[in-house]
Amino acid sequence: MSNDVREVTIIGSGPAGLTAAVYASRGDLKPLVIEGIEAGGQLMLTTEVENYPGFVDGIMGPELMERFRKQAARFGTEYLTDNVTAVDLSARPFVVHTGAEEIQTKSLIIATGASARMLDVPGERALLGHGVSTCATCDGFFFKERELVVVGGGDSAMEESIFLTKFASKVTIVHRRDELRASKIMQDRAHANDKIDFIWNSAVSEIFGNGKVEGVRLKNLVTGEESELETGGVFVAIGHIPNTALFEGGLELNEGYIVLGGETTETSVPGVFAAGDVVDFRYRQAITAAGMGCMAAIDAERFLEATPL
Repeated sequence: MSNDVREVTIIGSGPAGLTAAVYASRGDLKPLVIEGIEAGGQLMLTTEVENYPGFVDGIMGPELMERFRKQAARFGTEYLTDNVTAVDLSARPFVVHTGAEEIQTKSLIIATGASARMLDVPGERALLGHGVSTCATCDGFFFKERELVVVGGGDSAMEESIFLTKFASKVTIVHRRDELRASKIMQDRAHANDKIDFIWNSAVSEIFGNGKVEGVRLKNLVTGEESELETGGVFVAIGHIPNTALFEGGLELNEGYIVLGGETTETSVPGVFAAGDVVDFRYRQAITAAGMGCMAAIDAERFLEATPL
């Protein structure tokens, strides 16, 4: 690892980070991608991706990310497989600390993504990508004519449920309380949909199946009674956690998400840019993350031209 001051360092190796790397390396910025010990982002947990343009027959999530990585490497991107432990954004060059390195960089692109909140119940992790999903838009197509379970009570859970009725024969929303937290308009839409049922005051205590989801165990939080519900898939919709703990106090955040200023991807600190799910709480798609990664790299390049160090 060179001790020279980097032109641009990218934290994160999902679609946003690696697209930024492709553009930055083609711009001769010789980017360093700190890809993390668990590299590749949320697509590494996805089986088949059918909505990424250019892949007529679909592609496995890990294979798609490997192609991203190789493409960026082809143009000279350097990789560091380590986790970032601290950042100093108080002055340029910025300093990024990992377990083994201290990197100085003239500009920084943050593409650390967000993590879906999980139920942390038996069977959930083992069946993730095999009937357990955190993204209806990504995976709903694969569940045609199945009876599905959606866990959650907010707007995102209602949106996921309504979207899934395009494919599923039935959607059952399981919620911990006896009323929804979603906005009234989303509640009304869900209640008006003939394909949607509700199970109130209940929590999923286990997801089970032999290689794929076959059912869930439910616990009534009022009576303590336990029951089983057969289902072909479980969509967990209890929110996302942006991976921004490193930047608290250093960047402007809004409910954990990095705030961008104006029409570019620049953050509240000049020279620091952000892209993908760490910013985007609305769309959260690989293609939108990649698009933002492109924007961040172009913004960083223009910043470096205008603000030499």
